[in-house]
Amino acid sequence: NLMEINSDAPVITRDEILIDAPVEAIWRIQTDVEAWPSWQPDVASAETEGPLEVGSVFRWQTAGLDITSTVEEMDAPHRIVWGGPAQGIVAIHVWSLEPTDDGVLVRTAESWEGEPVNAQPETLQRALDGSLRAWLENLKRAAENAA
Repeated sequence: NLMEINSDAPVITRDEILIDAPVEAIWRIQTDVEAWPSWQPDVASAETEGPLEVGSVFRWQTAGLDITSTVEEMDAPHRIVWGGPAQGIVAIHVWSLEPTDDGVLVRTAESWEGEPVNAQPETLQRALDGSLRAWLENLKRAAENAA
């Protein structure tokens, strides 16, 4: 049973981008958590205890939030799911990488719930939309430059 986002959550973002690079290269960039700040201006710091696997915990800071994420599911180099609490927000984040004839289609879906989300869903919806769009564009740039 594949884990999915909470489709009943008050804030949900789905987005995708086509990347002209090998799927293994995109996967390597996406899952090298400690290198995130080198290609994501929004990520202030990131640390993990070794390579990602199911049950791995990593800590990172973005947009003033201190986030502790746990890898819930992983099928390299095609799918990774992580989630965790950040200051009252409970997030589930699903990533999938699908090679196509035109490149690799990277899809992301994330749900946010919790008291802070109930208090200002519109503001947080805009924040999450913008954050994931920037992440995808930065991932594309990093992977295509490396390729």
